[in-house]
Amino acid sequence: MKQVHNHEKEQFKKLFRQELIDRFEDRFLILEVFLQTERHITVSGLTELLRKQGVDFTPEFVLETLKLMCQFGFAQTNTFDNGEVYYEHRHLGQHHDHMICTKCRSIVEFEDEALEALQLQIARARGFHMLQHKMEIYGICDSCLKERIQGMPLSMAKAGERLQIEEFTGGASSRMRLRTMGLRPGDRIEVITNHRMGQVVVATDFHRFVLGRGLAQKVMVQPLNPEDRRGGRQPSKETG
Repeated sequence: MKQVHNHEKEQFKKLFRQELIDRFEDRFLILEVFLQTERHITVSGLTELLRKQGVDFTPEFVLETLKLMCQFGFAQTNTFDNGEVYYEHRHLGQHHDHMICTKCRSIVEFEDEALEALQLQIARARGFHMLQHKMEIYGICDSCLKERIQGMPLSMAKAGERLQIEEFTGGASSRMRLRTMGLRPGDRIEVITNHRMGQVVVATDFHRFVLGRGLAQKVMVQPLNPEDRRGGRQPSKETG
């Protein structure tokens, strides 16, 4: 990787000087710090890294330099589901995809030659000439999954999670309301949306259900195992 980075620096010097880009030395310093980090980074994150190394550039100047680096192919942007723009290295001839943890926001890069070949095969079979692509897999990383509360209220679940209803808590009226809606313990559900202070929308058996925040807190759920995630009903645990 050091050899790759040295090559990138030489290319940077050649192109930025050739194009008469101003403040060359300052921009080259930003490149060096950018190449030192192997993680996806925001403008504010890179500005802070520079500051820790005793260099105090404005976020506007760092952003302008990153945009130039993207223009000349030294960096590329990714905007994941939280809408924030991240920058990462762009090494020529290399491609990778991403897995993003929706809980801790960690980003994992991965490469899979078989997957790349399959995507080309699918495109060609449909008469499509693929120029570029990106894959983003959203889920919960292994570390966060180990910390996941096994018996948790539905209100804490993330959109996209597949869960099983374990029980209803609260009084008889809330339990009756949930049953009247069509939900019951044993159901396997998928969380469609869950806004932090608003309604929770779930689906099971091709039906959608909208629950208010208070009602969602009374539905205790448990994550399903990866091999056991088809939706639908299981035998109810209720006896009465």
